[in-house]
Amino acid sequence: MADTTEATERVASENPTTDNPEAGGERPQDVPPEVKRALSKANKEAETLRLKLKEYEDRDKSEAEKTAERLTAAEQRAAEAELRATRLEVAHEKGLTPAQAKRLVGATREELAADADEILRDFPTTPAAPERKVPKPDPSQGSRGGAKPSSAERANSRLERLGIRKPAST
Repeated sequence: MADTTEATERVASENPTTDNPEAGGERPQDVPPEVKRALSKANKEAETLRLKLKEYEDRDKSEAEKTAERLTAAEQRAAEAELRATRLEVAHEKGLTPAQAKRLVGATREELAADADEILRDFPTTPAAPERKVPKPDPSQGSRGGAKPSSAERANSRLERLGIRKPAST
């Protein structure tokens, strides 16, 4: 390729008016065939190289556009994640429930805090139900060592007194 380019440049410098026969230069028929072939080959190579250069520029351009799109998408995801984290922080600070935290609206911490205050004013959070108090046992109730006889025991003792049953051996 360098040889044909040098040959083309040499022919052009030796015959500056080759393209203009009226200026007194050689006519295209007077150019030797090997120079014509070299010039034709050089023109074809130049056209091929121009097309390749255009392809590379287009490819680089589309890669740059793809990179810009990916960058924009990444920045958007980062901003959404940051806003979500701020929303959760404000909700936690204000004592909102997770369902209420999802409804916070605003772009800055101050806007989110103001919206949280408004939500609390309109829909106060109910405090957690207090633990049910289990009553302590009353020592005055129940047995104190000397338990009262059950109804079955009373019935048996009556039957024994009447002589219907034999006394149970204890």
